[in-house]
Amino acid sequence: MDGYACRREDLPGPFRVIETIQAGVEPLKAVGSGECAKIMTGARVPQGADCVLMVEHTEYNDDGGICFMKTATETNICFHGEDVRKGEVVLRRGTRLDPRHIAVLAAAGCVLPEVACRPGVGIIATGGELVEPDMIPGTAQIRNSNSAQIRARLEQACAAVTYYGIVPDEEPQLDAAFKRALAENDVVVFSGGVSMGDFDFVPEIMARNGIEILFDAIAVKPGKPTTFGVGPSVYCFGLPGNPVSTFMQCEVLVKPFLYALMGHAYQAPWTQWPLADSFSRTKEEREAWIPVVRTPEGTVLPKPYHGSAHSTALVDAYGFMVVPQKVAHIQEGTLVRVWPL
Repeated sequence: MDGYACRREDLPGPFRVIETIQAGVEPLKAVGSGECAKIMTGARVPQGADCVLMVEHTEYNDDGGICFMKTATETNICFHGEDVRKGEVVLRRGTRLDPRHIAVLAAAGCVLPEVACRPGVGIIATGGELVEPDMIPGTAQIRNSNSAQIRARLEQACAAVTYYGIVPDEEPQLDAAFKRALAENDVVVFSGGVSMGDFDFVPEIMARNGIEILFDAIAVKPGKPTTFGVGPSVYCFGLPGNPVSTFMQCEVLVKPFLYALMGHAYQAPWTQWPLADSFSRTKEEREAWIPVVRTPEGTVLPKPYHGSAHSTALVDAYGFMVVPQKVAHIQEGTLVRVWPL
C-alpha cells in the first residue's frame, strides 16, 4: 500500500521523511529513530523499518513531519516466502489450467510448462432420418442435435473435435466414414446406430475395423445401449441416438475419459441434496438418472420428464438425481446423490 515505512517503536511520531521509494527502485537509506520513508505499493521496504503506515492515516504537522493518526497499525508488509516457500509445490501434475493457475505459473517464472496434448475426437452422426440444424426436416426427418451438443461438451473438455457429418445407416458408408475418423483421431464418438434395430451397424463396423468391444450395454437409464471399444491406437464410443442419453453419457463417461487420457486429475462433481417430495418408479432393474431442479427450501425436485428424447427438460435442470438399481421408492427428505450440470 502507499504510505510511510517506519519503526513501530517510534509511533505515533512525528517522523522526518528521508526519501521516497518508488516501486521497482531499491531503497537508498536505512530508516532510523524518528525517521520514515515515503513508500509506494509494491516497493521494497527499507532497512530499519518494520511497518508501513497507510497514507490516509497520516498527516503533516506544522514542522513538515509525519504523524500517525491511529492508535495501532498492522505491519502492512508482504514478506519473502509469505505465499510460497522455496521448494514448495504450487501446481500438481494433472491440474487443468485456468486463469488462476496461469497467474501462479507466471509469478513462478514458468513460461513453458509441459502440458498434455489435446486429444483429437471425431464425431460421426448416424441415421437416415437426420438433417443438419440449418435445414427444414421432412415429415420422416428430425434435426441432428446430438453432434452439436457432443462437440460443445467435448470442446469444453479441451478436445480437438472434427465432425464427419451425417452418415446414413448403410454399412459401406459407415465403414468409409469410420476408417477416415480412425486414421485422424485418438477417439471416435458415434451418435446413434448402437441399439437392437435392423440398421444399427455401429458395433459391427467397430469390430470389422479391429476394435475390441469392451461393453455394448450398461445398466443405466437413459443410455442402456452405450458401447465402448479399444483399437491399437484409438478408443471408440457408441452413444445412443436419443439426445438426453447422448448428453448424459457424454457427461459422465466420455468427458471423464478424455480427462484421464490427458492426465487430468478429474473428480466427479457429486453432491447430496434432500428430496423435496417422495419419488416412485415401476421399473427398478437399472440405475436411473432423473433431471432435477433446486427449490428455495434447499431441496431437489424431479422435473416433468417423459424420457430420453426430452432434451428441453435439461434446459433449466440443476443436475441429475441418481436412483440406484433395485430402488423403487425414495421418501421425501432422503438425501439423494446429484450430479450437477
